[in-house]
Amino acid sequence: APAVLAAGGALPLADGAVDAALAVLSLHHYPDPGTVAREMRRVARGRVAVVTWDPSTAGSFWLVRDYLPSVAAFDAARYPRVDDVAAWLGGASVTPLPIPHDCRDGFLGAYWRRPEAYLDPRARAGTSALREGDAAVAAGLSRLAADLADGTWRVKNGHLLRLDESDVGYRLIVAAAGA
Repeated sequence: APAVLAAGGALPLADGAVDAALAVLSLHHYPDPGTVAREMRRVARGRVAVVTWDPSTAGSFWLVRDYLPSVAAFDAARYPRVDDVAAWLGGASVTPLPIPHDCRDGFLGAYWRRPEAYLDPRARAGTSALREGDAAVAAGLSRLAADLADGTWRVKNGHLLRLDESDVGYRLIVAAAGA
């Protein structure tokens, strides 16, 4: 298939030029995510799907809640609200997207059941909020390392080790064809 290099907010495609459009954990990187979502809807004659993180769930994910609250604040300021994304797409369904325990991708919630992975710089490299790591991130990761070493993490979160998947805030937003 042909490839087109373009900015997300001004796609050089006619209305309805593609079968579908997909954005995966990327809308928050655009200065105007609403324009990007509306452009996706404009060029797709079929479905538009967006995978994103719901900033309202930050308090439920142990990594962000207990060790990296600065990441929650950072991401809450840049991730669009799920309801806004659905509205930009002209109406859409929103479905929680549980993350499997053995997820190999490097986004923030990928290692929810493998906390030691967050201490590996290679694992953090795929997560913009951790890759840029400021002093607060470094301090939080130091606390995580200490809690892993002395068993505190397991006492607080050991129940997660029995789960096959977990909802750590990711959402699949789908606008049907012609929405």
